[in-house]
Amino acid sequence: MTAGWDHDVDVLVIGSGAGGMVAALTAHDRGARTLLIEKGDLYGGSSAKSGGGLWIPGNHLMREAGIADSVNDAMDYLKAVTRGREPEERLLAFVTQAPGMLRYLVDRTRFRPQCMPTYPDYYPDQPGWRGGGRGIESTYFDARPLGGELLRMVTYTGTVMMGRYNVTLNDAHDMLWRNPGWAKNLMKVFGRYWFDLPWRFRSRRCRDLAAGAALVGSLRRSLMDRDLPLWLGTPARELVTEGGQVVGVVAEREGRALRIRARRGVILASGGFEANQALRERYLPQPTDAAWTVGNAGNTGDALSLGEAVGAKLNLMSSCCWMPVSPVPGWDSPASVLFERTLPGGYIVNRHGARFVNEALPYIDTVEGMYASNRPDAPTIPSYLVCDATFRRKYPFGPLLPSSAQPDWMVPRRLRSFMTKADTLDELARRIDVDAEGLKATAARVNEYARTGVDLDFRRGDGAYERFYGDPAVKPNPTLGPIATPPFYAMPIYPGDLGTTGGLETDVHAQVIAQQGGAIPGLYAVGNCSASAIAGTYPGPGSTLGPATTFAYIAARHMTQEM
Repeated sequence: MTAGWDHDVDVLVIGSGAGGMVAALTAHDRGARTLLIEKGDLYGGSSAKSGGGLWIPGNHLMREAGIADSVNDAMDYLKAVTRGREPEERLLAFVTQAPGMLRYLVDRTRFRPQCMPTYPDYYPDQPGWRGGGRGIESTYFDARPLGGELLRMVTYTGTVMMGRYNVTLNDAHDMLWRNPGWAKNLMKVFGRYWFDLPWRFRSRRCRDLAAGAALVGSLRRSLMDRDLPLWLGTPARELVTEGGQVVGVVAEREGRALRIRARRGVILASGGFEANQALRERYLPQPTDAAWTVGNAGNTGDALSLGEAVGAKLNLMSSCCWMPVSPVPGWDSPASVLFERTLPGGYIVNRHGARFVNEALPYIDTVEGMYASNRPDAPTIPSYLVCDATFRRKYPFGPLLPSSAQPDWMVPRRLRSFMTKADTLDELARRIDVDAEGLKATAARVNEYARTGVDLDFRRGDGAYERFYGDPAVKPNPTLGPIATPPFYAMPIYPGDLGTTGGLETDVHAQVIAQQGGAIPGLYAVGNCSASAIAGTYPGPGSTLGPATTFAYIAARHMTQEM
């Protein structure tokens, strides 16, 4: 061991989400002695809690599905969506390297993705848009080869059906709309769970993983295949520099300080600062609350402190991957309100009982609309999603299944306070402290829009993304339904997030930029601890993990290019 160091590697990666794991795998496969450390006692970070989608323009699964794409079209779309706020060379690095990253994962790891051919990019009015295929997700991953490591993965109830069953987005979409084969797939999901003996007597956790858990589980097993070490409970406390170059880290493990040398450099992949209330109040729109994030509880902005201590520059600190959320009693994180906003018959209202945004917009835009409309005389924080008995019978409602499968009397006692229920709109308005006349006027307007199929206020249902989450059986507009049949329901809506997307500024190689300009030698950052590579925008499904894994791949290749 080199004098003064407790451990010696070529590449040190900090953070065990998808970006960190891809960086570690790539560096290892290029001949680098690699170590991955994680400050928490569980691995996976926000990636394991996510839907697990990756937005990858021009990926090979698109071609196999017969969907054409090109670098020029992807660049046109990204330039339009980012509106000149991101250097073109960074966008080009992402677009040109992302397909190769995905091919590497397919060829060299246990990750098995599938195309989502009908899940569109989010802004159909922009040049280069595609109606599907750029977003991919993991197929089901059999976690049995993980053994006990499965129990050391971060979990999130919000991506698990009924708290037990893992379902891919493709299957969830088919089941919700009862597309051909939905019942067979549902029986497979149930069967795989209940016939998994003797594991059922050890844990209620499902070993057929989907969504972010499948992505993280497949990458974790790939680390194990290589005997690539992952140290949990090992927070990084300080970057070590020599002559302006980052050469290692002081970390804490089992109560003592360790000096870890990193001959090729350090990759920061430790997530954003969404769980840090002080940083939220410093940088994000107000009001803000760490209780509203769906991100990992360990994401407290550690990488920002590490980077700033060696002169790193920050950027895009007010940007966030916004998501409307609703707190759920007994859950560690709130429920993401994804489907309910676009399903026919669910509408978001302010304290006056009036709508103020197209609820079916992409989730980032919906929250931005909440902040833009929030005024002392017309508060939108919290807002309320209101619906009627027809909606409740047919569709999910926060943590609850449709009442056709989970009637109100079957709702567990601990969840009953999640929803407000009343026999009349007047009574519902009183219980949620919303103006009754305004709420009844809104109901009358949307009832007419549901009949005509045209939302004269916000044009809800005009876009392809909006219709993707609508009910195709509802005519003439799959996103518009009435509020007419008692009882009536409401759930509170807060401006939540999936994670912050501002952080350390980086270049085309994911090298961290110094405050005075130029890259800091030996220091890289990927994922949400870095300033978003797409200017904090969200062009399509998986727009956080797509760039995170791509720039992790780019960083690892750059720092090992001479090996």
